[in-house]
Amino acid sequence: MDPNFLLQLLINGIVIGVIYALIAMGLSLIFGVLEIVNFAHGEFYMLGAMLAYFLASRAALGYWPTIVIVTAVAVCVGFVLYEGLLSSLRGEGFERSILLTLGLSMVLQNGAVFLFTTTPKMIVSGLTYVNVGLGGLKVPLLRLYALGLGLAAFVALYLILHRTRIGKAMRGAAQNRDAALMVGIDPRAVSRLAVAIGIGLSGLAGAALAPVYAVDPQMGIAFVFKAFAIIIIGGLGNIAGAAIAAVALGVLESLMSGFVPLVMVDALAFVSMIAILLFRPQGLFGQGVRV
Repeated sequence: MDPNFLLQLLINGIVIGVIYALIAMGLSLIFGVLEIVNFAHGEFYMLGAMLAYFLASRAALGYWPTIVIVTAVAVCVGFVLYEGLLSSLRGEGFERSILLTLGLSMVLQNGAVFLFTTTPKMIVSGLTYVNVGLGGLKVPLLRLYALGLGLAAFVALYLILHRTRIGKAMRGAAQNRDAALMVGIDPRAVSRLAVAIGIGLSGLAGAALAPVYAVDPQMGIAFVFKAFAIIIIGGLGNIAGAAIAAVALGVLESLMSGFVPLVMVDALAFVSMIAILLFRPQGLFGQGVRV
């Protein structure tokens, strides 16, 4: 067995695992603070990728300006999403949140299909064919950029949650909303920021992956269902658990893809989720405390 081939699969798995983690962490953050399951989360990943495509291909913007603009727009969309839709749920509308976000997902996906068709689109730029030599391997530079962006997002989110007052407020609201309210934490402000960060991470994931894979309006479906499986495996609302489970899943899927049919690879996340639900329903890292 060629060691370089295994190493290539490992690197690819880490990259896709980091993208899984960006989506899953945003989903987990929103659930942890608002107790809302956002079924439209994959569509915001798709919209981030579509916006990156148009900025890079039609507006001829460079890689880094595209990343910054897409992430900033996604954060703003998160604010609008909370104020326009999610704020009305007020924490007791779990069933309503499912219906609301599922309906939003259908509207966004079918609207994108109507406007842009289902034809996959590729971003081609001066960086598309640039490779970096790592030993005997040649790794696409854009994959390394995606990996670096994901790791930077992990660090930034950790610092926000553990080193800032608003981050500690989010963690407090996630652990005990009533107690947080009693000590002066504004649950609306905390929830608004959590949704903005969660959608921002999803948009960043779309922008980072758009130059690597084909972009189409239905690309969010598979990712969001895998993200749900990941946060169940890691523990609902546990952001660190979601990140670890996402990277592990990405690596395992990539390694399996070199030896088994793709259909079996896609089933890995859901088989793992079923096993976790049977033997450890709280997830691998679930301890009853979210975020």
